[in-house]
Amino acid sequence: MIENTKCDCGHQNHLGTVLCESCGKPLFDEQSTAPLEMRYDGVARRSQKENPGLLDKVWNFFSSVKIAIYLIVITLLGASLGTIYPQENTFINLDPSTYYKDTYGTLGHWYYLLGLSHTYESWWFKLLLLMIGISLVVCSLDRVLPLYRALSKQQIRKHLSFILRQKISYSGELPESVSTEQWMTRAREELKKKHFRVHTDAEGTALLAEKYRFSRWGPYINHIGLIIFLLAVLMRSFPGWHMDQYVGFREGETKKIPDTPYYLKNEKFTLEFYDESEMTPEFKNRQQTVPKLYETQAVLYRCTADCDNPTKEPVLEEVHRQNIIVNKPLEYKGLMAFQFDYKETPVLLSVKPSLKNKQTGQVYGSFKLSMTRPESSYEAGPYKLTLKAYFPEFALENGTPVTKSNEPKVPAFIFTITGPDLPAQGEPFIYFPRQIDKEAFRQDEINGALASKFDLSVGSMQDVEISAYTSYLNIRVDRAMPFIWVGAAISMIGLVMGFYWNHRRVWLRIDGRTLSLGAHTNKNWFGARKEVAGVLDKTGIRVDPKVLESGGGSP
Repeated sequence: MIENTKCDCGHQNHLGTVLCESCGKPLFDEQSTAPLEMRYDGVARRSQKENPGLLDKVWNFFSSVKIAIYLIVITLLGASLGTIYPQENTFINLDPSTYYKDTYGTLGHWYYLLGLSHTYESWWFKLLLLMIGISLVVCSLDRVLPLYRALSKQQIRKHLSFILRQKISYSGELPESVSTEQWMTRAREELKKKHFRVHTDAEGTALLAEKYRFSRWGPYINHIGLIIFLLAVLMRSFPGWHMDQYVGFREGETKKIPDTPYYLKNEKFTLEFYDESEMTPEFKNRQQTVPKLYETQAVLYRCTADCDNPTKEPVLEEVHRQNIIVNKPLEYKGLMAFQFDYKETPVLLSVKPSLKNKQTGQVYGSFKLSMTRPESSYEAGPYKLTLKAYFPEFALENGTPVTKSNEPKVPAFIFTITGPDLPAQGEPFIYFPRQIDKEAFRQDEINGALASKFDLSVGSMQDVEISAYTSYLNIRVDRAMPFIWVGAAISMIGLVMGFYWNHRRVWLRIDGRTLSLGAHTNKNWFGARKEVAGVLDKTGIRVDPKVLESGGGSP
């Protein structure tokens, strides 16, 4: 059975329309005298479609305000779970698999196992945010399109039942002292004084007055702002858009900043303590030193070539140089590095050994040997030392040399030395930069006859570069933040539009000498009722504002 939605005025309405889109006549409960449901002016919405298909059911699910509220409440509850214990991204050099159990016991262990230790990076939390965003889009489209269609095609002369069934309505005779034209002219003037935009029909017997229509778009502008806000939050999940990590930089070390093309070098770390004359008695009694200043002299580089090639040294270009102290971070094109902490960690960075003849004492030459990025070969006078293997933390397992870590705690280098009085293929030579390691692993015994001829050692401490401290920096990148602020600003504009102003409309028609008036507002009915009563009073019709809300008759 096909439902007939054609009105008596000749307008063909969409299925599901409650009030005629042209004249406003009720299409169903015509005999009722109850105030009309004016939401979207009775225009049909897609979510009200009968016999919905699968796509329509999905649309109806996300267009429900009740579902949107449930999603928001669930998201807030999920977010609150992430605040019970610290999140993993706040740790420095801690193993979360053991930290929660050791610190918070069984509850902390279950907190970690359930994935709540990284709540805001979890798939289910991001899915909830995505569903809220979809709900905002669908809710807005389901309502804003019918509302736009209703407000953009308003007819001036409305059906009598539409006018008299408004929540604010009036019906009565015009004052005998004025003609219809005079009364209409006066009514238009009074409405314009109250900032209404007034439209009349060709006969001059019907009128539509409207103001602050833009306030009806406030909720949807608010939705647009919230959608931009949520999209920006979700964009933080993409590489390069957001980072909040704690990275340790040893003195003299150049380290890559994860997920960026930048490298940062800690040229020097400065640590100053308060002396006793500057300390309070409380700290003096504790007999503890209090840092006065810790500062990282940082240099920021951008990689221009061989960035991801592990076999080649990256080509770096200096882009920024700044000293980082607490509350004064390094800032460069959205990247910020905050001074967070420090640790005393003496680590060998490089040495400058000299190759000399043990028998004659002749020094052939010296070279700088890095503990982090050693070169493939070195020249020492007529001799060439080719690097065959490097073990940052040397150890022997079943007689086989291995490294326990990538930290230069027990560095060992295996070279092949070629040159005068040596075989063409060269001879192997193992070198331990630290004297304690030379003795512990018997460097001379391993090198055999070559150890009696050559000595590779450091002459003085000036040839040794040591990192005394590790500076911990909080590296932050948040390219989504400008969009978050834009979304928040747009949302606030929508809230102000929707709360501060209210959309008011007045329809009236004169049939003979009988005036029929109806008014509608989206909020503040008391103000609208008082405003309509004031206009009628100025045109010679006195009526109690309270009576208007119940459809007051002629005085």
